[in-house]
Amino acid sequence: MKPKPTASASQGDLFKVELSSIISLQHPLVKLAALIPWDDFERQLQPTYAPTTGAPGISTRLMAALHILKFQHDLSDEDVVPARVENPYWQFFSGMQFFSHQAPIDPSSMTRWRSRLGASGAESMLKGILETGLKINAIKPSYFERINVDTTVQTKAIRYPSDSRLCDRVRERLVKVARKEGLKIKQSYTRVGKRLVMKQSRYAHARQMKRAQACQRKLKTNLGRVIREVQKQSPKPESQTDRMLELAKRIHSQSKHDSGKVYSVHEPEVQCIAKGKAGKKYEFGNKVSLAVTSKNNWVVGALSFTGNPYDGHTLSKQLTQTRSMIGEKARIKNVFVDRGYRGHKHQGPESVSVDQLRRGAIPKWLWRLMKRRAAIEPTIGHMKSEHRLERNRLKGTCGDAVNALLSGVAMNFGKLLAWVGRFWLFLRAVIGDIFFRMGTPYLSFKSGFFSAGAISPSSAVWSVG
Repeated sequence: MKPKPTASASQGDLFKVELSSIISLQHPLVKLAALIPWDDFERQLQPTYAPTTGAPGISTRLMAALHILKFQHDLSDEDVVPARVENPYWQFFSGMQFFSHQAPIDPSSMTRWRSRLGASGAESMLKGILETGLKINAIKPSYFERINVDTTVQTKAIRYPSDSRLCDRVRERLVKVARKEGLKIKQSYTRVGKRLVMKQSRYAHARQMKRAQACQRKLKTNLGRVIREVQKQSPKPESQTDRMLELAKRIHSQSKHDSGKVYSVHEPEVQCIAKGKAGKKYEFGNKVSLAVTSKNNWVVGALSFTGNPYDGHTLSKQLTQTRSMIGEKARIKNVFVDRGYRGHKHQGPESVSVDQLRRGAIPKWLWRLMKRRAAIEPTIGHMKSEHRLERNRLKGTCGDAVNALLSGVAMNFGKLLAWVGRFWLFLRAVIGDIFFRMGTPYLSFKSGFFSAGAISPSSAVWSVG
């Protein structure tokens, strides 16, 4: 059932403290709380709720605000909920009227809400943040005319893959689901497998490779025995057992130089991607394409891809998403990419400029914009180090898409906070200077936008409240 609308109390509560009386109404988080289109987020998620049956859902504004703050401050679900209890500004931002000492939800509710949100819901959140920036003039429509596009690897939170660990892990999982179905596995190789994994890693570390390979062969033999035992007892297994059986067969049959290998039992979609980095030869995750404005680096697109597609083949889909984010506000004229996009064959109204080593006959203004393409690299670095793009902990391909989009939401939200803070500081300084020059002895505005005091024409000292 869809969430009930939260109605604000018309009068105060004797036993509760109103948040507006203990926080500064000039805080950027308070300003943005009134500007973000929360109702649009709720309309986007309304079809995912049952019309009449079930308990009312959790407030969409509360969940959206928690996810923005989670990715903004790089917190886990278990950390962001207690942090909201301690911070009155976070409570006001999430739609509360009175200060509360209790956690509003259990952290596990955020996991279920993300599955309801999906990639389309996360895209609506990114679009809403961009519309907020346009509303307060932090983003100008002309910024959308020139876009920088690049790809990066969103690494998955998995253990470094090795053949011995994979064989032992999938054997353990297969035995577990088979016994849950009611099958009687004669020998599970639990203790034997654990011992063989330790011996294999120690032999490999000591460079005794023949002994390490013997342990590896024994682990693969044990896995094959369990696979045959499950097939013998259950010719038509249940769906969960069948999926695990197919995964076990893939791991059992794959070799070193195969393509499409499995690198994780719980995340079989993970790919091994080599981006040519000196310090990190291989990364295990999925490829993400990012679109950023050439001016001021606003994130206008974040698209997750399964597999390891060629960069040039991702360009058309990325620009399609970017057009949907921008809407009718502007038209993309120029797209700037690096040399990894050579041979992209993009068919569209945009002019695509691939970076070059030498200028040649390229006009000077266009050459400057092509060199400006490198500004997307620090944006990717900030999203990885500060906004959870570096190590994705959300499950499945849907989790990959949601994580990339919410990382872009957090990046833009931080820029909005900084812009609003600078704007109101500038406005206070200008108005304070005007009244100082007028010789006004005291000024106090209680409208919630600014307040100044101790303005004296004889001294240049004034304080902003």
